[in-house]
Amino acid sequence: MTDEHGPGRVTAGFREVYGTEPGGVWAAPGRVNLIGEHTDYNDGFVMPLALPHTCLAAASPRTDGVLRLHSGDVPGGVVELRIEELTPVADGTGGGDHGGWAAYPAGVVWALREAGLLTGAAGGAELHFESTVPTGAGLSSSAALEVVTATALNDLYGLGLTPPRIAQLCQRAENAFVGVPCGIMDQMASACCTEGHALFLDARDLTQRQVPFDLAAEGLRLLVVDTRVKHELGDGAYANRRAACEAAARALGVRALRDVPFDGLEAALAELERLGCDAVTRRRVRHVVTEDRRVEEVIERLDAGDTRSIGPVLTAGHASCRDDFEISCAELDLVVETANAAGALGARMTGGGFGGSAIVLVAEGDAEAVSKAVTEAFGVAGHRAPRIFPAVPSAGARGL
Repeated sequence: MTDEHGPGRVTAGFREVYGTEPGGVWAAPGRVNLIGEHTDYNDGFVMPLALPHTCLAAASPRTDGVLRLHSGDVPGGVVELRIEELTPVADGTGGGDHGGWAAYPAGVVWALREAGLLTGAAGGAELHFESTVPTGAGLSSSAALEVVTATALNDLYGLGLTPPRIAQLCQRAENAFVGVPCGIMDQMASACCTEGHALFLDARDLTQRQVPFDLAAEGLRLLVVDTRVKHELGDGAYANRRAACEAAARALGVRALRDVPFDGLEAALAELERLGCDAVTRRRVRHVVTEDRRVEEVIERLDAGDTRSIGPVLTAGHASCRDDFEISCAELDLVVETANAAGALGARMTGGGFGGSAIVLVAEGDAEAVSKAVTEAFGVAGHRAPRIFPAVPSAGARGL
């Protein structure tokens, strides 16, 4: 389902489910992160780009305080909720009792109401979703679902929210309602990216710059390799990494690890050792500080018009994710090793880790050979064949 065919299909789906025409159709994309992994919740720098794969929502408002949610991608009927009864689960498991996948859009409505943007019966709605963002691939399918919901309600109710504010509310929904302690990158990418650009984002103050990223003009291609290993950020591993970073920042007396300068890293690591912080925590710190520097390196090289030279920076980022942050896996490592051996300019895992996807920067003429090498390596290792497709920098959330 492409965007060209998507609006008609999701409109027909809404009509079939609810028996009426929707008030509109909206789209929000998934993303890949070019560089800057697990830096966003450390107030650092990230550089995602939006994919052409989107979550579509057909929606209409209701005036009775009822929220009705339906997905064309998940088996089951309409999930019906009353908006005044939307509350995060007190035991810390998030809003999962609101219908599994439906916790994400329900959490967005909760966050909008908590912020005083939807009052009384306002905020009731009927929504039908269809998505081409692969789930479990580390490509932010959940953020796309959240952002398309907020964008639709923003327009339906005339809330006047800016894309960065939409991203903040969606992050709030995922953190407090769903129970996943994610940073702001995924939602900002889905809400704010522009076609033909990567988004250079400062996660502390949300200042952003759209960086031209026209790979085709330079004879390059960025491949996404979905390993088809399903990861789960809510399983505690993500939360453990975040807790370690926050504990290290407290020990160093800084607001966040972003405040540890790259040229002061060795002194900071020595201080953590003196304070009794274990080697694992020190490796986590080293990843975050060096990863922020890698984002700056990529920006410098792109600004200089030397896109090809970012390849080794990507590969160095993967080594840091693998060795210092320990969020890679055998399949991701196999992609990076095989792609680089087959002539790629650079490669690394992207997203939260523990499975999901890798990105591979290649010369246009080498894309087919590199893809073939990776697919064959997966076969030899006994893995499912990966899904490989180009990452084309695309537009953020919008009405269609």
